[in-house]
Amino acid sequence: MNSIQKKILTLSAIVLFIMVLIWVVLIYYNQKTQDQYNRILQRYLQMNEVTATSNRMVTALNNYLQDPSQLHLGELNESKRRLQEAQGQISRLQNGGNAFTLTNYVNLIDSFVESTNRSVKSADEKNNEDSLNYFTEATRFSNYISDTTLTLLDKELKTYDQFYRGIIEQSEELKKLGLWMLALITVLLLVFTYWFSLSITRPIQKLTMAAKELSRGRFDLEIEVPSNDEISFLAKTFDRMRININNLISEIQQKAQLESELQKNKLLLQESQLRSLQSQINPHFLFNTLDTLSKKAYLEGSEETSDLLASVAGLLRYNLKRLDRSVSLYDEVKVILQYIDIQKARFTDRLRFVQETDRSCFHVQLPGLTLQPIIENAVIHAVEPLEEGGSITFRVRDGEDAVIVEIEDNGVGMPEDKIRNILEERVPVAEGHSTGIGFSNVVRRLRLFYGRDDVIDIRSELGRGTKVILKLPKERGIGYDAQAVNRG
Repeated sequence: MNSIQKKILTLSAIVLFIMVLIWVVLIYYNQKTQDQYNRILQRYLQMNEVTATSNRMVTALNNYLQDPSQLHLGELNESKRRLQEAQGQISRLQNGGNAFTLTNYVNLIDSFVESTNRSVKSADEKNNEDSLNYFTEATRFSNYISDTTLTLLDKELKTYDQFYRGIIEQSEELKKLGLWMLALITVLLLVFTYWFSLSITRPIQKLTMAAKELSRGRFDLEIEVPSNDEISFLAKTFDRMRININNLISEIQQKAQLESELQKNKLLLQESQLRSLQSQINPHFLFNTLDTLSKKAYLEGSEETSDLLASVAGLLRYNLKRLDRSVSLYDEVKVILQYIDIQKARFTDRLRFVQETDRSCFHVQLPGLTLQPIIENAVIHAVEPLEEGGSITFRVRDGEDAVIVEIEDNGVGMPEDKIRNILEERVPVAEGHSTGIGFSNVVRRLRLFYGRDDVIDIRSELGRGTKVILKLPKERGIGYDAQAVNRG
């Protein structure tokens, strides 16, 4: 669908062709005139060169007669050589108007050269009187040459007088040609522009009338635009839209019958949601209750029970508030220790927790609730299944451009396919976690947070435990949208 573009290109091509044609014609006639003018000017210059060379030759001869040195003789011979070259070029300028004069002109040059040679020869023979006579004769021939040159130039001007007049007439003709070309271009542009505008405005007018009918609710009228360009495509698209609107109206009429039933169902659903909300426990009420129980246990002397209740309250509060934003590693380590206190109350000596941390790394940022699900996963698979329990080692160290966090256990380990599924985020692992956050969710949130895939690695051998390695960049690569991560 590019017919409009083709029309525009056609118009541009026509204008360009006419401009190129005019340019070629003007260049041709101008070059033709210029070549002929150059030839005439070259004739004038060649004739003038003979006069100038003969004068230089007389001067060189006089210098030699005054001082017969090799330098002056060389200048004389050089002038003679140039005069003979000019003579050869002058011989080719003969035409019907200057044949006789030009023949005498060439003979004058020969006589001038001969007198010069005799003067030099007499000077070499110490015959000063003959040398002076020949010098005088050569000077006279040089004057004749100058006079004859003026005569030839005058004949040239008379000969090419008609040419100069032709140049003037040709200039006038070119002006007339330019005016006619301008008129022709104007007419062609007006005709083509009128045709081009009609090919666009007529379909648009029909499309406008169809739109008016649609605005009046006439969706049964077919839209037809006899064109073969983008407007035709627009009309077909507009007609399909008319058909779709008509179908939508029919569907709306059908759905209107179901509206009352849906409204009744909506009221029942709202009532059900209200009852569900009424049955939920207010989180603040739960925190306040746990705090009250913790203080009561402390007052009754049960300090361990008080600490346990405080850890549970802190863990719940952190789980509800920290998932929607980034936190520091310090906050994550703090909640891990609370979680370990709760699990130690459950497993006692069966859970052995070793902490090796560099506190200078605690400022790095990471997604909330990242480490606790991994620790919990280690408790579920390394401590809970074993009768003798197990150990979990938590390490934090500085790795130059990243902070390295390692969580290692001595449990049953994980098979390769399970590790691959976790790292490829294909299945949720350990869905029964207390936070509701699985291992794959942690992997996804870490990668989105830092904008890279190499932030987590899992190394495990069956029967020999599992090590989870986190590489937390000190500078994040992209922004972190916690809500988008949670939706993912």
